[in-house]
Amino acid sequence: MASERLRVAQLNAGSLLEPGWDERRHEVVAWLEHLDPDIVCLQEIWQDGGTPNTAGWIVDRMPDAGWHWHFGGRPFGAHVWPDPSLDFGSAVLSRWPIEANAYHALPLAEPADAFVASVPWELVHVRTAGLDVYSCHLAAAPRDGYHRRVQVLAIDQLIAAQRGELDGNVTPGQVRDAMPAILCGDFNAEPDSDEIRFLCSLTGLDGRTAFYQDAWRVAGDGPGYTQDWRTNPIAAALNVHRKRIDYVFVGDPFQRRGGAGRVLAAQLAFHAPLTGRLASDHAGLVVDIVWPDRPG
Repeated sequence: MASERLRVAQLNAGSLLEPGWDERRHEVVAWLEHLDPDIVCLQEIWQDGGTPNTAGWIVDRMPDAGWHWHFGGRPFGAHVWPDPSLDFGSAVLSRWPIEANAYHALPLAEPADAFVASVPWELVHVRTAGLDVYSCHLAAAPRDGYHRRVQVLAIDQLIAAQRGELDGNVTPGQVRDAMPAILCGDFNAEPDSDEIRFLCSLTGLDGRTAFYQDAWRVAGDGPGYTQDWRTNPIAAALNVHRKRIDYVFVGDPFQRRGGAGRVLAAQLAFHAPLTGRLASDHAGLVVDIVWPDRPG
């Protein structure tokens, strides 16, 4: 990989709710060693009073990678998971030290049923090597689009507030220096949904518009299904239809110095077994992005 590129890997690891994590976690490690990414965003990560963080376990198995990492999570509602010491959320791994972090609970539309309201849907932010990286997990059921629309509006608003002038309006001849935001996650929404179309500036929501590059739409090949019952026995056991619901989004690259933020490649990852066991019920992604100021 050229020195001016950023490589991002995305995976919903399913480390709590899906079976076989004790075996699958070795597959995650094998894929990360194979991909050699710079940034990794993981969802459905957890820890409790007696169990180490599942992303931390992965980091501990890769000491030569020198990962820095941050986890953000919260407990489930008591009627869903009675152990209040269990935190469930997202983690970000980085080749570089993590300079800042934040956890944002994502809102729901009203009314919300008891189960949906009991799950800690989240947006986790880290700043590392001057990059703003966000990992998120949105309301899951196909019928929950009205919740996800509220959540993507909140995500865009949070990113805009945090980024400020880094993504401000561009005037003719002006060049922006900062890398655009990197937003990864399990959005549980298909590409033609209003929530994903909003993020891609293909529709407005509540009088607002946004623009992030869907890396697969820009540089992927084929349907890019990240849940496919034909090839993934865990997804088949859940009886979910084929769909693309996991994304790497890159903010607006317009007039950024050195082509910063241009999406060069997007491929599926974690979708075939390297150790004999699939990593998750989800496939993941690996995306290469132009980064002219990549640290040496």
